[in-house]
Amino acid sequence: MTRDSVRDNMGNHRMKYLALYSLGISLMAPSIRAQAKLDFVKDIQPILQQTCIKCHGAEKQKGKLRLDAGELAMKGGKGGPAIVAGDASKSDLYRRVTLPKTDDDFMPSEGEPLTAKQLEMLRDWINQGASWPASATPIASKDGASGAPLEIKLPEYKPSAAETKAIEKLLQAGIDVRPIAMNTQWREANLRLLGTNVLDSSIAPLKDVLGLVDLNLAQTKVTDNGLAAISGLSNLTRLHLELTGVTDAGLTHIKNLSNLTYLNLYGTPVSDAGLAHLTGLKKLKNLYVWQTKITEAGIAQIKKTIPGLEVVAGLELKPIEKPPEKKEDKKEEKKEEKKEEKKKD
Repeated sequence: MTRDSVRDNMGNHRMKYLALYSLGISLMAPSIRAQAKLDFVKDIQPILQQTCIKCHGAEKQKGKLRLDAGELAMKGGKGGPAIVAGDASKSDLYRRVTLPKTDDDFMPSEGEPLTAKQLEMLRDWINQGASWPASATPIASKDGASGAPLEIKLPEYKPSAAETKAIEKLLQAGIDVRPIAMNTQWREANLRLLGTNVLDSSIAPLKDVLGLVDLNLAQTKVTDNGLAAISGLSNLTRLHLELTGVTDAGLTHIKNLSNLTYLNLYGTPVSDAGLAHLTGLKKLKNLYVWQTKITEAGIAQIKKTIPGLEVVAGLELKPIEKPPEKKEDKKEEKKEEKKEEKKKD
């Protein structure tokens, strides 16, 4: 065998090996994708928000099923558990979204079916254990509850020179205060992605952005004092304060935001005393108080003062503590008992 023929044979073997290797990788690709760990907030929450919350959220619960918060979703509805962690084939939620659209049990009952990619992610997430982090914010639709798009009926607005300057200053600091839609000057700002980099000083320029209607400060380092910067933003309709260190004292700065319709206090140390500052917010429709110090009594009270308010408290609502009995009360009870005994004798 000549050197050239040996080289050709080696080349042929190498090409065959590469072809078989490529084929093996292509066959393995689906399983590799399936094994990739999905992130609930990034991959699954948007699917639930887009397709499920309209009928299974804070405002409406078909079949008594809620899919806006982890513990509620895992509890299931009147038909039992909808999600069986680790087994999509036994999960009623996955069964329903994969049915033909003509089937009476098909979900979502309104809107378009889930895409093939969405179905794949939902299946893999359930099979991977249906992890729903406790830190995940309860899911709200764009209007806070019903699943309908956010409709802000506001007049034409023209920012002042001071507002334009403040927006430019914020942009230089990496904070984008952008229009909520084309051809409008009403604005929104989402600082959640900046997280702990956002301090009180970071949001100070917001005091001049009077056209701000939607503000997300979730998971930032903003404190009670920092909220003073937004106390004059009377056009604000939505405010996220979840997973911040904001306390009852901080809520004094938002008590005059008369157009506020949505407020998220999830994971904050706010108590019933803080709710007392919100009683003047008559347009408030959705209030999230998961994992706070707020009690049933506090919720009942604020719902009396704000008709139509939907309060989402999750399953960790703190019960009203019964005050300890006084010694004097016990003595009186014993006296009464002795009197009753003497009467019987």
